Amino acid sequence: MNASRRKRIAVIRESLEKIKEELESVAEEEQEAFDNIPESFSDTERYEKAEAAVNALNEIVSYMDCMSDEFETAVE
Repeated sequence: MNASRRKRIAVIRESLEKIKEELESVAEEEQEAFDNIPESFSDTERYEKAEAAVNALNEIVSYMDCMSDEFETAVE
């Protein structure tokens, strides 16, 4: 891979890292909100949706970690 494409990939990777950091922040906030849902709501649709949102955000962050690893492989 030539230097120009490596540079472009580095810029993309940096942008994705910033997005990942933002998503991690949102995931932490959502987890905190989920953790503060009263137990009396544990069998409600609201609880299930909040749990699904936390899980989805964590999965996205995990996928982005994998993407970062693949970028490393691509520019070697």
